[in-house]
Amino acid sequence: MSIFEIGRICIKTSGRDSGKKCVIIDLLDKNFVLVTGPKEKTGVRRRRVNVNHLVPLDEKININKNASDEQIIPLIK
Repeated sequence: MSIFEIGRICIKTSGRDSGKKCVIIDLLDKNFVLVTGPKEKTGVRRRRVNVNHLVPLDEKININKNASDEQIIPLIK
């Protein structure tokens, strides 16, 4: 089982959002995932990200695949 799973909280390590937290909302293939901040909370907008540019944290939230930002905001600390 991959450590990159839906609901896993990660920190981006490259790009304009480096150092910011995000949540994995979909697994696209073995190298890419779909993440969101959400933008209102952390500044990370919904986008496709290479898993090599993410550091997974021990935190995980319970969400469905492709959950909306409105569903994620109350679950993020």
